[in-house]
Amino acid sequence: MELRFKDKGTIFNISVTVLAAVISVATMLYGVWHFGLHQTWPELVLNLFYIACLVMMWMYFWGYRITTQQFNYWCSLCVGATVLLRDILFPPPLPYYSIHLACLVLSVTMLLMLTYFYARKEWKTYSKRNLWMICIIDVVIATLYNIDIFLEPADETSTYMMVEIWIRPTITYGLVACFVSGKNRAQ
Repeated sequence: MELRFKDKGTIFNISVTVLAAVISVATMLYGVWHFGLHQTWPELVLNLFYIACLVMMWMYFWGYRITTQQFNYWCSLCVGATVLLRDILFPPPLPYYSIHLACLVLSVTMLLMLTYFYARKEWKTYSKRNLWMICIIDVVIATLYNIDIFLEPADETSTYMMVEIWIRPTITYGLVACFVSGKNRAQ
């Protein structure tokens, strides 16, 4: 195994992303243990997809048996599954209909963008702008969920939900950083 990236800025970006995602996933696994599996099993399913993304990021970072195309395909599939499960099929109950509708529209848009950008055969023709749009939309979705949590009365699960909301944007940032760095390296 050898390090895939040589630029210190890229190594720093990807390392910080992976560290933040690992801490967030560990916090959510603690929340599953603390609140019990019967109440938090959906978070455990989402965490399995996040852990799969982290493992693939680790494999890609160290150049261990995963190509850029495989990395992009499988990570985008995992992120797309979390968007589909958490935001579209089983959205959290939001008391404000406008926030709920905005999150739903942005989630469908993000899922369509993931499908369009990562399912194309000519994956090397992506632009940084297209990939950053996926990350930006994910950040906007997480921000809307955070606004909803702040507007609702706080309970014991609020802290864990605020952590869980930001795992996916952290991972999408890492995916974009890996892809852009991998693309620059391939040229």
